[in-house]
Amino acid sequence: MEDNKFSYKYPHPAVATDCVIFGFDGNSLEVLLIERGLEPYRGRWAFPGGFVKIDESCEEGAVRELQEETGLVNPYIEQFHTFSEPGRDPRERVITIAYYALVCKQDVKGGDDATKAQWFKLNDVPQLAFDHDLILRVALNRLREKIHFEPIGFELLPDKFTMRQLQQLYEAILEVQFDRGNFAKKMLHYNILNQLDESVWPTPKREAKLYSFNIENYNDMKRKGYRMEF
Repeated sequence: MEDNKFSYKYPHPAVATDCVIFGFDGNSLEVLLIERGLEPYRGRWAFPGGFVKIDESCEEGAVRELQEETGLVNPYIEQFHTFSEPGRDPRERVITIAYYALVCKQDVKGGDDATKAQWFKLNDVPQLAFDHDLILRVALNRLREKIHFEPIGFELLPDKFTMRQLQQLYEAILEVQFDRGNFAKKMLHYNILNQLDESVWPTPKREAKLYSFNIENYNDMKRKGYRMEF
C-alpha cells in the first residue's frame, strides 16, 4: 500500500501568512486590519492572512487571503520576517510568513472569515490578536530602515504632489519633524523628483509647486541602494 504523499509520521507545523498593509491619508500613516469573524480571537482586530494551501506558494497564499478578506487585488508585497514562536497560535503549531506593502489608500471591505476590513491610524491601532502587535512593530522597524536605503513615496502619494505632502509622508513614517527648507533641498539633491509646470493653492495666500517622481532615477536609486540621510 502506498503512503499518502501528504502524510508524515513526525509532528510538523502548519504554515500561514500575514500581510501588513500601509497606506497614507495625506497626513498620517495608516495600517489595514480585519476584524476576525471566527475563533480564536473572534471580534478582535488582526492582519489579513490565513493558512497556505497545499498547492500554492506562500506569496500566492498571502495575495489570495488579502483579496478574500479586504478586496485588495494584487498589490506588490514583500516578505520581511518569519514568526515561529511555538505558542503564537492557540489552535496548533503555526509558523507565519509575514509580508508588507505600501499602497495608495483605497476603500476596503471585509470578506471570507473577516467581519470587517478597516484602515487605522497607527496611534489608534487596538490590541491585536495572536502576536500581531509584535508583527506590527517589526514591520514598522523594517519600513523605517528601508526608507534610508530606498526612496519611498511612489506607492503612497498621488501622481502629482507638493513638497509638503512628501515631507508629511516621511515625517509620518519616521515620527520626526523636518525643517521645510532643508527637506526640500535634500530631496531635490537626490534627483528623483520632476518639478511640474503646475501648482496648487493650499491656502488663499500660499502657492505650492507640484512634483512627480522621476521613475527612471527613482528605480535606479533603489537598485543602487543609496543611503538617504535625514
